[in-house]
Amino acid sequence: MLLSYKYRAYPDASTETRLNSALDTCRWLYNTLLEECNTARENRITPTMRETQARIVTLKDENPSLKGVYSKVLQMVNYALWGNIAALAQSKKRGRKIGKLRFKSAFRYRTLNYNQSGFKIDREHSMITFSKIGAIPFTMHRPYTGKVKGVLLTRHGDRWFVIVQAEQEFTGSKREGRSVGIDVGLTFFAVDSDGAMVENPRFYECSLYTIKKLQQSIARKKRLSQNWKKAKCRLEKAYDHITNQKKDFLHKLSHRYVDTYATICVENLDIKGLKEKGNSPRLHRGIHDASWGRFYSYLAYKAESAGTKFVKVDPRNTSQICANCGSIVKKTLSERVHECPYCRFVADRDYNAAVNIHRVGMEQPFEPVETIPLHHIPVMQVLSMKQEAPPFRAW
Repeated sequence: MLLSYKYRAYPDASTETRLNSALDTCRWLYNTLLEECNTARENRITPTMRETQARIVTLKDENPSLKGVYSKVLQMVNYALWGNIAALAQSKKRGRKIGKLRFKSAFRYRTLNYNQSGFKIDREHSMITFSKIGAIPFTMHRPYTGKVKGVLLTRHGDRWFVIVQAEQEFTGSKREGRSVGIDVGLTFFAVDSDGAMVENPRFYECSLYTIKKLQQSIARKKRLSQNWKKAKCRLEKAYDHITNQKKDFLHKLSHRYVDTYATICVENLDIKGLKEKGNSPRLHRGIHDASWGRFYSYLAYKAESAGTKFVKVDPRNTSQICANCGSIVKKTLSERVHECPYCRFVADRDYNAAVNIHRVGMEQPFEPVETIPLHHIPVMQVLSMKQEAPPFRAW
């Protein structure tokens, strides 16, 4: 398993200038290779990744700034381009209506990929040295473990981060103990088969007014002016704050489930398909804000490291089947209570689905469901914070 450890980096002024220059050079290379690929396709010529890789050598004579960037980083630019082309082709095969691959603007290219070589980490002094960039101090707030396979240098607004990618092997034995089924939703973020209902924090919705005001501030300023750049930086910090809130919530909730249960059953949801099917922009935004996919990802890798079994089940009819007798009880999305006309079983819709997910994941037959009182878990209780969270500030 490849795990990423993110650390805050503190380059000095001269090093930051070299970093920005390297980013601009890589962006130029990406756009140049993309333009040549588009031109070749217009002339009914099919380009290959090997051809674009060989093209980098000749482009160094046209643009001497390429010689100032580590060769492996340039190679990863080509890999990133072809990865995007492959993803675009797969999306078109699924029937999505999308256009051509976009060129990268100065604000959309922000990562240098040092894959396998070109870096040296001094853990004792919290210093990392990059080829043709120099030494950069960083804060190692927690040590990484495993064999380092690569390092990413990424920029977020006016801040820099180092992401260490380390390969780890988990040989722990499988745990024995309790099992649970989890149903994710928008009314409640998660409802499990033990009756716990975790509130949906809706971090983006809570900060939507601030985001709109910052976007209006950017729109009223002259593009690329100093005030425009400052306003854009404030907006990026606001988005980073929302992302950090969301990650903190999801990490702690997934950690709680992995520590408590030996087997976790969830639905194998097509989250992208759910976003596309949503006719309401508010529903689409709510699904995006909930980040179910990231929650599943956190559960998966933490379960593997802890020896917990992680099971994904078919989501069809998990909300429509009665968990008590197995009869199909059709319900619309707005109906939040399950009422079975056959066995008279009444329960919360999400709790009924969680019991079905648990039963299918554990391959258990239908049995009478014990009616237990559901208990709400507030967001602050999930976060387990010792003091009240500071108010959101974007300025």
